[in-house]
Amino acid sequence: MQVTAAVVPAQGAPFEIEEIELDELRHNEVRVRMVATGICHTDALVRDAIYPTPLPAVLGHEGAGIVEAIGDSVTSVQPGDHVVLAAAYCGHCKRCRQGQMAYCENLFAADFGGRRNDGTTAFSKDGKPISSHFFGQSSFATHTNVVEESVIKVDADLPLEHLGPLGCGLNTGAGTVLNELQPEIGSSLVVFGTGAVGDAAVMAAKVADCAIIVAVDIHDSRLELARELGATHTINSLTENVGERLSEITNGAGVDYVVDTTGRPELLRQAADSLGVRGTVALVGAAKPGTEATFEVGASLVKGWTFKTVVQGSSVPQVFIPQLIQLWREGRFPMEKLMRDYSLADINKGFADSASGETIKPVIVF
Repeated sequence: MQVTAAVVPAQGAPFEIEEIELDELRHNEVRVRMVATGICHTDALVRDAIYPTPLPAVLGHEGAGIVEAIGDSVTSVQPGDHVVLAAAYCGHCKRCRQGQMAYCENLFAADFGGRRNDGTTAFSKDGKPISSHFFGQSSFATHTNVVEESVIKVDADLPLEHLGPLGCGLNTGAGTVLNELQPEIGSSLVVFGTGAVGDAAVMAAKVADCAIIVAVDIHDSRLELARELGATHTINSLTENVGERLSEITNGAGVDYVVDTTGRPELLRQAADSLGVRGTVALVGAAKPGTEATFEVGASLVKGWTFKTVVQGSSVPQVFIPQLIQLWREGRFPMEKLMRDYSLADINKGFADSASGETIKPVIVF
């Protein structure tokens, strides 16, 4: 089957719109006609070969679409179903068996390997393989073959055009707060970086009834939106002293929780220094392998603080994404305020606008 896709031909190269071949479904796969897909920072990391998916590749991992066909072992969806696509997981390792799919022991093979377990790829051109199954889906294509583990059925009355980002960015930010940190009512929470992941964390902190929700960024426009989404305070780290402001906001007690979406070592240090007793820093931002951060371990010992990394919001996608949709229906998770639509032909502009901060969450609408 011939499909149109955005292909990364080589390291750091722009996406190229090409006609390529999609192969036959395997027994555990679902063919999805894509309606829309979000653009995520992780796609850029792979485009630039910071993460190890072989190139050329069809990326994209925040897809939403309509099922056209299913493999003979698929039971969770039928042709015609509307679906959101999330990260893949193996389903049989110890972590998956314990319901910790985000920490699948075979995560890199399932999400970044670019191949099925048998070494085949869903996409090819002129007989040459193109890496596929990125996060189980490779959604930068008009049609794609998706592993069943990546598929979440949703109601047909929902706007598929803006559901895709639930599959990664929004799931990560909101899940880090609601699934992993589980802040107490009346607690304080700080978010470093108000992109899509950070804004999802802000909205989730409001859902959790945090009393103090602080958004930290370098773009005033993003900080204004964060206030609209639930932040009680904002800090522009270019013009204000973050440590002093956080001490002022918490009356010197320090903050209870920090979500860092940036992966920048200097901000992680600020996050740790800002904690109160028994505080927690959750790192969700992807950084280049080899990046290191340092923390003061002398006086901080008596705080009993915690540093943890969080993947995919510690979510079970088939459980948590419907919960986020319910919050959206109730008006408590207005995710559409983060999004701007682009055509597939304008995918490189979407990436550029995301990198510059002009657009929080670019969405490719087919």
